[in-house]
Amino acid sequence: MSAGTLPPDETRLAVGSSIQDTRGDKIAMACIYTALGLFCLAILYPLVYVLSASVSNTRKVSAGEVWLWPVGFTLDAYRAIFDYKAIVSSFGNSVYYAVAGALVATVLTLLAAYPLSRKGLPGKGIIMGAFVFTMMFNGGLIPTYLVVDQLGLLNTRWAIILPTALAVWNVIITRTYFMVTIPEELVEAGKVDGCSDFSFFWRVVLPLSKPIIAVNLLFYAVGQWNSFFNALIYLTNEHLFPLQVVLRQILIQSKVDPSQMQDTSKLLQMQELQQQLKYSLIVIGMIPPLLVYPFVQKHFVKGAMVGSLKG
Repeated sequence: MSAGTLPPDETRLAVGSSIQDTRGDKIAMACIYTALGLFCLAILYPLVYVLSASVSNTRKVSAGEVWLWPVGFTLDAYRAIFDYKAIVSSFGNSVYYAVAGALVATVLTLLAAYPLSRKGLPGKGIIMGAFVFTMMFNGGLIPTYLVVDQLGLLNTRWAIILPTALAVWNVIITRTYFMVTIPEELVEAGKVDGCSDFSFFWRVVLPLSKPIIAVNLLFYAVGQWNSFFNALIYLTNEHLFPLQVVLRQILIQSKVDPSQMQDTSKLLQMQELQQQLKYSLIVIGMIPPLLVYPFVQKHFVKGAMVGSLKG
C-alpha cells in the first residue's frame, strides 16, 4: 500500500520517518565531507608550503614568515640548481629509467602473474612460494653487486633497470586481478574457439587488463623516478646519473662548514640558501609524478582495488 492510500496518522508517521532519515543522511554527509576536507588540507598544505618556500626570500623562510603564500618572491634557489650543468642530462636519464624500467618491469610482471593465476599450471604453489620467499630473504648487497658485476652491467643503464625489474608484491596484485577478472570459463571458451595460450593472452587478457597495467606502470615508474641508491652503487659515470643523485650532490655541495667561513654575513647567506635549496629540490623531484598521475588515476584506482580484493 502506498503512502497516499494510508490513513492520515500512518501517513504522517511515514513522512516523519522519511524526513528524519533525510536529516540523518545530511548530518552523516556533512561529517564525511568535513573529514575529507581536513584530510585534503593535511595533504595539500605541505605541498603548497614547500612550493611557496622555494620561491620566497631566503631570510623570510628562515625567519618563519612564510606560512602559505610566497613572501619576497625570488628564483635564486632554482637559478642555483639549473646553473649545475648535469641537471638537464640527469633529468633525461631519470625519464629514460622511469619509462624503460616501467615498461620492462610491467611486461615481466604480466608474464609472471598470468600463468600463476591459472589452475592448470603444474607446480604453481612451489613457484609462488619461491616468489614469496624472496620478499622475506635476499642475498644482501655484496652478493647482488657481485652478480651485477659478473653480468657486465656496471656503469650501464641496465644496472638501474634490471636489478629492480620485478616486484613480487606487484606480481601478487596482478595475479589476483587475473583470477578475479579472467574466469576459467573464459579460458575454456577461448580454447574451444581454437586460441592458443599466447593468442588468448594477447587478444583477450591484455585488452581486459588495462587497469592493472596502469597500476604496474605507475608503481614501477614512480619507484624508478625516486630511486637513487642503485645508481650510487652501480654507476660511476656521471653522464648516466639520474636526477635524484644529481640533486643529492647539489645538496651535499651546498652544505657549509662554519669553521671554514670567516665572513659571518656570507656564512648566513649560504646557510639560508641551503635551506631554500631543499624546498626547490623537492619541487623539481615531485613535478613529473604529479603530471603523470591524473592521466592514469582512473585505471589506477580500479586496478588496485580489484587486484587487492582476494588473493
